[in-house]
Amino acid sequence: MTGVDSINPAGDSRVSHHYANLNDKNYRENNLLSSFGLEQLTGSADYLLGVPTGGSCKATIFLLHGWPDLSMGWRYQIPMLLELSFRVVCPDLMGFGETDAPQVPPESPALYSHKRAADDMKELARQLGAKKIFVGGHDWGGSVAYRLALWYPQLVTHLISVCTPYSKPAQHFVTLEEYIKVTNFGYQLKLAGGQIDGITSKQQIKQFLNAAYGGQGQDGTPGFSIQHGLNFENLSHLQPTKLVSDAVLDYYADQYSRNGLRGTTMWYRMREQNFQDERLLERTTIDIPVLFIQATNDPALPLRMSAGMGKYIPNLTMKRVETEHWALWQKPANVNQFIKEWLQEHNSQSSRSSL
Repeated sequence: MTGVDSINPAGDSRVSHHYANLNDKNYRENNLLSSFGLEQLTGSADYLLGVPTGGSCKATIFLLHGWPDLSMGWRYQIPMLLELSFRVVCPDLMGFGETDAPQVPPESPALYSHKRAADDMKELARQLGAKKIFVGGHDWGGSVAYRLALWYPQLVTHLISVCTPYSKPAQHFVTLEEYIKVTNFGYQLKLAGGQIDGITSKQQIKQFLNAAYGGQGQDGTPGFSIQHGLNFENLSHLQPTKLVSDAVLDYYADQYSRNGLRGTTMWYRMREQNFQDERLLERTTIDIPVLFIQATNDPALPLRMSAGMGKYIPNLTMKRVETEHWALWQKPANVNQFIKEWLQEHNSQSSRSSL
């Protein structure tokens, strides 16, 4: 639909599936590990990885997805990055896809924190033999990318965030109820309160995803809004979303039906945990090169939220694309061009991964 090459979720020779155990939790990956003489990672969970033709890479880039998304959310960017000779790693984050979705309780909610995600990405890089990495993120993935750079500055050399502006660690805790008074995050309160946790069947999940990706009723009523979250009343009567094909939607529904939605909504219950973790950070600035691609019409992350980013990111490049929240899919040609030009400008011998 976009005219931009993309990875086929039903199967694509440019990526392959493997598994990894990270800090006692399981992730699946897609990669050709044997090309690098690395041992097969063991475990029973989920993340994606691809290797350029010929197996020679200039660097490794981690791409982190948001909500409600998966590693396949970067399907339009992976081919471009492979052509630029990057080894591409796309994990499904905790609670998503085939990656573990620990039940809370009895397990600790901290498993869904930004710090835990950063720890897991560091461990995955170690297992893949990458001493330095580039990292990109969208939505929650952008938040994790920034925190990964803060927690492990010796690991991350370059950072790309699509839609998600940088928010420095808070000095004082603000509850979600207080936070939504000054943001567009009303839906987060609904998700944190368990609004969709009871959606478990594949059919229900597919209807939910159709709503989240812009499906509307006959009268134009949205199935999902940033103010109120999911509109259950018209869920089964929505028109098909124009954002993704039915085949892609079906793939996502299959992946989400493995563990349901509760694990994915745990990310919205982490404000206090993230605040407590980040009190230990020694820095609030990110000194590496950062590319921020802002969607001009993103209702959840409006332009004003990026004000002042340069104060904390001195080596910041900002680009804007005229689209909404799903910029990776809505305007992949523009996003890819921004990323490609920036990588070609900033990539250097000193930042290459050790493979």
